[in-house]
Amino acid sequence: MKSKYLDPAMQQVPNPELLINLVSRRVRQLTQGHQPLTQTDAKMDFADIALKEISEGKIAYEIHSSPDGTDSESKEI
Repeated sequence: MKSKYLDPAMQQVPNPELLINLVSRRVRQLTQGHQPLTQTDAKMDFADIALKEISEGKIAYEIHSSPDGTDSESKEI
């Protein structure tokens, strides 16, 4: 994973735990054969691709409040 992709992604998703969850879910999809949503090069691994997609705003997420007052996360990929 390259920091040149991590820093811009952290600007889009400042919560590190949420960012990790988004990246790991997207990496899982990419390893299953889903196509990247951004331009890639041969040197990029799946985590770099996921971080670049997040930094470009191509991966979205929502945080929902449940009736008991706790937050739950919904990720769209």
